[in-house]
Amino acid sequence: MCITDAFGVPRPRMNKPFAFCLLLCLHSSAALAQPIDTLKRIADTGTINLGHRQSSAPFSYYDRRGQVVGYSHDLMLRVLDSIKAELNLPALTMKLIPVTPQNRMALVQNGTVDLECGSTTHNTERARKVTFSVSIFKIGTRLMTARNSGISDFPDLIGRRVVVTAATTSERLLRLFNESTGRKFSIVVAQDHGESFALLQAGRVDAFMLDDALLYGERAKAQDPDKWVVVGTPMSAEVYGCVMRSADTRLKSIVDAALTQLMTSGEALAIYNKWFEKPIPPRGLNLNWPPSPELLELYRAPNDAPLD
Repeated sequence: MCITDAFGVPRPRMNKPFAFCLLLCLHSSAALAQPIDTLKRIADTGTINLGHRQSSAPFSYYDRRGQVVGYSHDLMLRVLDSIKAELNLPALTMKLIPVTPQNRMALVQNGTVDLECGSTTHNTERARKVTFSVSIFKIGTRLMTARNSGISDFPDLIGRRVVVTAATTSERLLRLFNESTGRKFSIVVAQDHGESFALLQAGRVDAFMLDDALLYGERAKAQDPDKWVVVGTPMSAEVYGCVMRSADTRLKSIVDAALTQLMTSGEALAIYNKWFEKPIPPRGLNLNWPPSPELLELYRAPNDAPLD
């Protein structure tokens, strides 16, 4: 018998093995599409998977002993206390999972990471894929360069080499700026912030574009911090948030409530002072960077709105 489609056009008969495989694939896809009930999984397993950065000082990075430290990490640990209390699981096991700019979104989406707090910019494009907490920081994208480089702002990059970390908002912004100048400078892409700064220190590039707070963090790890300066009119203003899966409304409500309490009570400001106005690992350098009026306003009135 000839099988036709809805328009009467003959179509080939599907053999049984192929049909079985197709049904299996559809079933698997449907299973993968099912939302993950993160709080139920945490309660059932007694484990929460927290994503952290390896070299995003002073937000989330390794100290000399290989321990995860930083401003965002401290906030995440305070949030963890609220999750333990909400689930009545004081002995909840914390599993730390390193993430990179390239894989952090995917690891949250596929269930490997339940909550990531590092230096992830909240913008509308990313918010289509994941859920962000109330913002935990505000930054501007600027440049780091040698003190004697002759570079003081973005127009000075003409004819120079500039490094950015892959999959960051800085990479997108720098490429757009380069297009607007007729591609008059070279862009080098590194895998993480540590590699980007290493290229700058080795003289293989002339400037490093990134969020200003992260640039100061990389500078703090240098052998001679005074050799490096952060310059330039900010190309963009951005906010950081902690990241969860899109359907995690219950988890978001717990995370938001905990962060809001930390910010409005003054505890977040104390954590800020610890990481931005006091000596920090690994070299004990003080960033000497007081909180901006914009950050203080965020502490007074926490919100989860992206800036773009």
